[in-house]
Amino acid sequence: MLVAPSILSADFGHLAEDVRAICEGGCDLVHVDVMDGHFVPNLTIGPVVVEAVAKAATKPLDIHLMVQNNTFFVELFAPLKPGYISFHIEEEKHPHRLIQKIRSYGIKPAITLNPHTPPEAIEFLLEDLDMVLLMSVNPGFGGQSFIPSVIEKAKRLKAMIEKRNPDCLIEVDGGVNDKNVRELEAAGVDIVVAGSYVYKHPVSVEAAIASLK
Repeated sequence: MLVAPSILSADFGHLAEDVRAICEGGCDLVHVDVMDGHFVPNLTIGPVVVEAVAKAATKPLDIHLMVQNNTFFVELFAPLKPGYISFHIEEEKHPHRLIQKIRSYGIKPAITLNPHTPPEAIEFLLEDLDMVLLMSVNPGFGGQSFIPSVIEKAKRLKAMIEKRNPDCLIEVDGGVNDKNVRELEAAGVDIVVAGSYVYKHPVSVEAAIASLK
C-alpha cells in the first residue's frame, strides 16, 4: 500500500517541518488539497504555499484540485512539476482535453470522483489516466468519517481498470485509518490518503505511515 499523507491536517505554522517529517517517515507521495471556496465550501492554499511545500518535500506532490476553473489551476501548478494532478469529473466539461494538457507538462493526470459519482462516469477516459481518486468523504474539510460505500465502488472501478488500463492506480481519500486500510487493499486500492490519522497519531507520523503500509 502506498501512503500519501494530506498536508491539510499539518500545522501550517510549521509546514516545512511537517512536510519533511512525512517524507522522512516513509510516505510515497505528499497529498496537497487545493480548494477555491466555490467548488467546495472551503479555501485552502495557492501557488506560493504549494511552492514552499515542493521545496521541503523529497517525495512527489499529489495535487488534488477541488476547484471550478481546472485549466487555470493546472497551468498555475504545472511549473512546480508535481507527480500527479487530479481534477473532479463533476466540474470539468472537457476532461479528455484537460488530461492531454496535464500530460503535456510531464505530469501524470488523474480524475477524482465524489462519493455519489459512479465509476462508469469515467469508463471511456480510463485508458488516458494514470490514477483515479475516489473520495470516501464529501470534499472540502479534513477529519470526516469514512463512507463505507467506497469499498464497493473501488471493486467496480478495479474491474473496469483491469479491462481497459491495468496500469491505472486507484487512490482513496477521506477517513482512512488502520481499521479500514485492509478492506481498501482487498478492494484493489493502491494508494491511501490520510490526513488526521497521520498528523494526529498518538505516537508519530512515522508510526502512522508504517501502520497503513
